[in-house]
Amino acid sequence: MPSSQNSSFAERGGWWVILQSFLMLGVLITGPLCWHSKASFPQWLAGFLLLLAGAVFGILGARSLGKSRTIFPKPLPEGELIQAGIYGIVRHPLYASLIHLSFGWALLWHCGATLVLAILLSMMLYCKCLKEEVWLRDKYPEYRDYAKRVKRFIPWVF
Repeated sequence: MPSSQNSSFAERGGWWVILQSFLMLGVLITGPLCWHSKASFPQWLAGFLLLLAGAVFGILGARSLGKSRTIFPKPLPEGELIQAGIYGIVRHPLYASLIHLSFGWALLWHCGATLVLAILLSMMLYCKCLKEEVWLRDKYPEYRDYAKRVKRFIPWVF
């Protein structure tokens, strides 16, 4: 692979995608490894509700982005800043989706290792979104005002 393609991959934030993928895979795999442990009903219900919220955030986020969607944190050159729909409630619904899904999965499986990986994934996504926001501010002058109005992951809270 020519170095210009490697550079392009890194410049678009490709290493964030690789790290995210490994952490997501870890969350998925470790949950069922704890099959011998059983979640209480309240824990199961909380896990189910988090999975449901994660699905809603993910589906609405992907639909709202449309052609502006990319696996990389750097926005597409032809992309536009979406501020309507779910993006009017949280700035990073796809990351919020992954956070909700990973914690929900950890609760459903009642798995400490999955919980640790969910925490690591959440921390990584927070750092990734900080980098992404630098690119978004550079590309879209209106992003600063948008960021003042809309929270990152949890509507009206954070």
